[in-house]
Amino acid sequence: MDLLAPLQRVLAEQRYEIPTPIQAQTIPAALAGQDILGCAQTGTGKTAAFALPTLDYLGREQMPAKRGRPLVLVLAPTRELAIQIDKSFRIYGKYLSVRQALVYGGVSQVKQVAALRKGAHILIATPGRLVDLMDQQHVDLRDIEILILDEADRMLDMGFMPQLRKIIARLPRERQSLFFSATMPPRIRELSKQLLYNPASVNVTPKRPSVELIEQQIVMVDKSNKLSTLRNLLKQASVERAIVFTRTKRGANVLAKKLDIAGFRTAAIHGNKSQGARQKALEAFRKSHVNVLVATDVASRGIDIDGITHVINYDMPMEPESYVHRIGRTGRAGADGMAVSLCTSEDRAMLRSIERLIRKQLPVVNTSRADDRHSGDRQNASTAGTTGSRRRSRRSYRGTRGNRSSRPTAAQRQKSR
Repeated sequence: MDLLAPLQRVLAEQRYEIPTPIQAQTIPAALAGQDILGCAQTGTGKTAAFALPTLDYLGREQMPAKRGRPLVLVLAPTRELAIQIDKSFRIYGKYLSVRQALVYGGVSQVKQVAALRKGAHILIATPGRLVDLMDQQHVDLRDIEILILDEADRMLDMGFMPQLRKIIARLPRERQSLFFSATMPPRIRELSKQLLYNPASVNVTPKRPSVELIEQQIVMVDKSNKLSTLRNLLKQASVERAIVFTRTKRGANVLAKKLDIAGFRTAAIHGNKSQGARQKALEAFRKSHVNVLVATDVASRGIDIDGITHVINYDMPMEPESYVHRIGRTGRAGADGMAVSLCTSEDRAMLRSIERLIRKQLPVVNTSRADDRHSGDRQNASTAGTTGSRRRSRRSYRGTRGNRSSRPTAAQRQKSR
């Protein structure tokens, strides 16, 4: 790919040789200045797909970083994902003179404001904190050249639409926009139409939205047996590092304490934890100081930690899409993974919904006190699954905004504004 030499050097150091499908389809179009509409799940190499062409543009233009007026805005739904994106930009841009700032809620804004005052080419932000800083006049978005939205569907699920509208209203109309989402429901397609101009449509979502290398298993249990079943699972020698998902924040805290008492090295992470506590728990998990992380769905996206051998759904998710994002925490970077879900009789409707979504019948293991009547339901779920595929939007390519040679320079864009 026609990337700057400093970027090629980093890719060689990182041993990146063959681009993932989303990188192969996104990077050339983004380098040409085209808008992007990308549909891809986490773990597909999406961050490099937008970070590399962005850094290439900044490296070629050599524009100065102005106080409180970034040139690139990257929006992410969660603190964890924003931190991960910031880390990736720093790795890829290590040989470029590019400055960046990271802003998110849950912590003091003092250091974040100081970074903006020094001047940053790239601003990586969560919507809520960005709007706060805009209202305080610490950030001016009039110079934005490139807008990147990552995990757009998650942003809307978390109720960020009012903040997104306020942010978009402050952006210049002449810009390049890169829009990524794991799913494309109608409201996401509508938002993309507002943001994008003749986008290159990139869809690398598999027909079955589950990771093939992940072995998936359902364990039928009574509610009274869930904790003992979980303990037995975690005692297995193959469990080296596991994420256990609960439905509620309180449930995560209670379960983490019970596992800790049972002798497992455990930490909990959820939305009520301070950012410092969340980062401390993630770092302890990353360094194997704890090997069990109990989490709510706030952690189902944005955690990119290698070596997670198991994902265990202690509570079944509220939505079938969350199941896919949860189990995607294992089986990353080509490694094998195991996903085990503890399913009670009350969870059978959700199990059928999951099987319809992934178009796959999941194998069931019954515990000694589980109800065997589930076998009759499974035939119905399997039959329904064959017709339960979801339509995704298909946006045809109808031209570009010009190749790199005809792309307006920063000076020309400033003059047009």
